[in-house]
Amino acid sequence: MHITVRTIRMGLLAWLSMLTLTLQGADTLTVTFTGDMLFDRGVRRIVEHRGYDHLFSPSVDSVFQGSQLVVGNLECPATRRGTPMYKRFMFRAEPECLDALRAHGVTHLNLANNHSIDQDREGLMDTRSNILQRGMVPLGADTTMAAAQEPQLLGLVAERRPVYVIAALLMPLENFTYLPLCPSPSMFSADSLARLISRLRHDHPSAYIIVCPHWGVEHTLQPTPAQRMQAHRFVRAGADIIIGHHPHTLQTIETFEGHPIYYSIGNFIFDQMRPLNTRACMVKLTITATDAQAETIPVTIRRCVPQVSGPPIGEE
Repeated sequence: MHITVRTIRMGLLAWLSMLTLTLQGADTLTVTFTGDMLFDRGVRRIVEHRGYDHLFSPSVDSVFQGSQLVVGNLECPATRRGTPMYKRFMFRAEPECLDALRAHGVTHLNLANNHSIDQDREGLMDTRSNILQRGMVPLGADTTMAAAQEPQLLGLVAERRPVYVIAALLMPLENFTYLPLCPSPSMFSADSLARLISRLRHDHPSAYIIVCPHWGVEHTLQPTPAQRMQAHRFVRAGADIIIGHHPHTLQTIETFEGHPIYYSIGNFIFDQMRPLNTRACMVKLTITATDAQAETIPVTIRRCVPQVSGPPIGEE
């Protein structure tokens, strides 16, 4: 499984950070978001030779250690169960990858994407169970569509400001039947997502609302006009920040009516080697009772390993 003393030490540090946040409360909540993480194909071959620890550079570990929560997009089911879907790109990771993610400080994993169903519904639910067993929180997948769509409370800042994340799949799924009463990822239309954001804002006026859409066109550097319209609508409905993924590229970062929109933060642990696929970023949020700042942390991916490639780019 390639779990080393370094991995165990990283896990203890992450656990102590979560324990401190839970027991004492916090006047500030720091949350770091990463892009797509794949543990199959080329990444699997690297793990077989060098172990999971090799995928976490010291610069990335440093960012994770400086964050109370770390949210990643798991772009593959982590399971030994289920049936492979009939689709062009189909992935599966070993569940042991989750031990490494947790040990290095990841606390939440987004499953609202087009690859979480690669081993069908059984694989999706087993992945969700495996994440929970490792002490992490799965986002955007559950036993029914309604449950999968529920906003997830990340924390309560200064005991009065809730911080929510909504994981949203805004694209059709290849060869996957829409059955809302069965295990599913969190699938939305733009209309239904805007309504959910609006309801959440109405019910929790002081909340900080993070929307994570899986959307867009792969291997492009700009969002589509439709995405821009949707993003602006989500902000007007009450979203404080939008942090997207799916294109496997770092796309436009925009500020609309004072709110950051990251249309795609790109890959993270991934095996695509073209220059446009190896430039990415992490987003680190610092949230207080009355304010929030977003830092853009540039990332370069070298042979599947993400590394911080520059200082944070100020406040968005």
